[in-house]
Amino acid sequence: METSPGPWITALRHSHDRLQALAGPLGADQLQRQSYASEWSIAQVLSHIGSQAEIFGLFLDAGLAGQDPPGPEAFGPIWAVWNAKSPQDQAADALTADETVTARFESIDDDQRERFRLSAFGMDLDAAGLARMRLGEHAVHTWDIAVALDPAATLAPDAVGLLIDTLGPLAGRAGKPGGTQRRVHVSTSSPVRHFTLETGEKVTLAAAEYSEGLPELALPAEAFIRLVYGRLDPAHTPPVETRRADLDEVRQVFPGL
Repeated sequence: METSPGPWITALRHSHDRLQALAGPLGADQLQRQSYASEWSIAQVLSHIGSQAEIFGLFLDAGLAGQDPPGPEAFGPIWAVWNAKSPQDQAADALTADETVTARFESIDDDQRERFRLSAFGMDLDAAGLARMRLGEHAVHTWDIAVALDPAATLAPDAVGLLIDTLGPLAGRAGKPGGTQRRVHVSTSSPVRHFTLETGEKVTLAAAEYSEGLPELALPAEAFIRLVYGRLDPAHTPPVETRRADLDEVRQVFPGL
């Protein structure tokens, strides 16, 4: 896993630029089009990105100041303000807020990056860790918009190259094992990675070479990231290879975030 904040922040800038290019030209009717997220329009996805930009700004403040981060009680009022905006304002204000927090990540100097520490979500985060969290949700929600406009859209390659090595903890949090015992070898391309996925009482995903006899699932890395995020339905699945592995069963383990 990349531990320097620089690559994460650069990928976050690229993700913002992609979002700006996608959403900036959209008219009122397009903003109210259904996004990939079943309960959100494109404008509502943008609203979420904007509200989270504000929240991540608070996390940045806390980490730079060596203070505790805001708790959940601080989030509700922020979400309420964004939910009350018109679709056009949700879109415009989200792009502005996202630019602001992205520029703030970029402005942190080497000394601040070295000293940055934040305890949040049960984790001790450094600057790279916070940028990693922001990139994960940003890249995926940008795809939620992109795929509503182009069914062939994929996750940004530079984000994929970083996020593919962070999936273990996410799989543990997002996975719903259902009590079914299974072990599957997962191999990805672009970039090449190898994992063992195990389910039972919990879900684990760990880097591992192939173990003889395991069912196998082979797919592009960007598709595997979307699978763990619950975004690999049959209509948005590229060619995959399976050997005694049931892709539908694996989909059920990751119903979505």
